[in-house]
Amino acid sequence: MAEETQKTEVNTEGLAALGAIGSEVPAVDIVVPAEPKIDSFGRSYATGRRKDAAARVWVKRGTGQVIINGRKLDVYFARPVLQMILAQPFEVTERLGEFDVFATVRGGGLSGQAGAVRHGISRALTLFEPGLRPVLKAGGFLTRDSRVVERKKYGRAKARRSFQFSKR
Repeated sequence: MAEETQKTEVNTEGLAALGAIGSEVPAVDIVVPAEPKIDSFGRSYATGRRKDAAARVWVKRGTGQVIINGRKLDVYFARPVLQMILAQPFEVTERLGEFDVFATVRGGGLSGQAGAVRHGISRALTLFEPGLRPVLKAGGFLTRDSRVVERKKYGRAKARRSFQFSKR
């Protein structure tokens, strides 16, 4: 969470001396902003998931360089649509070109991997700058897309498709 709520007791002695209140003192909510979680290298780490893909993502201040499994963004994700998916969290938060991203991703196909890296970038950005959480949450970038491929059933060609019917 971006903000933590703490219950604190009000100083009763000072207020009771003034005659402002009786012996019962209500608890007051104080909003304390969350601290950024940054390691000794100046990075924030998060895990992103989508379909069968899982991505480990590190985000740090930099020039906008994106490295995925040791390769540059335009080499690993050659399709412009997949590159656009990875840039979405930065565009929404107006931080395009301000962060370097280092990610390792395993499992699934390219589309699932791009979604997993985007999810990891969004979560790492909220740890680096907790103030960005409401913007990313409103855009739906922090929600793990739980849709997965439906399993194949017996007596069927695929998950729902029947075998071809032959009258003769």
